[in-house]
Amino acid sequence: MTRIRFLSADGNRELVVEAEPGTRLLELAQAHGQPLEGTCEGAMACSTCHVLISGGDTAKLTPPSDEEEDMLDFAVGASRASRLACQIRLTADIAALDVRMPPGAVDMSRR
Repeated sequence: MTRIRFLSADGNRELVVEAEPGTRLLELAQAHGQPLEGTCEGAMACSTCHVLISGGDTAKLTPPSDEEEDMLDFAVGASRASRLACQIRLTADIAALDVRMPPGAVDMSRR
């Protein structure tokens, strides 16, 4: 099981949940009421599932693809910690992650 700590953009709210290996981070976030739209449903055609990853086992995540990095260029508040939640599939070796919501979202599919 992986322990995910979801943090609000302002840092005032947090929710800790557990997930099975193989779970996609976007689906986990949506199932627990996090404000991630995921308009393109994982096709990397928008940045509405942009999150900021820190803590725990971030080094064990698969690195972002060139396509993901290109899409993150359009994300509000993007930083080196930015990822698209639709591209993160949890694995058995990831024990914990902190996932902060960004200050906003841009839907590139609607431009």
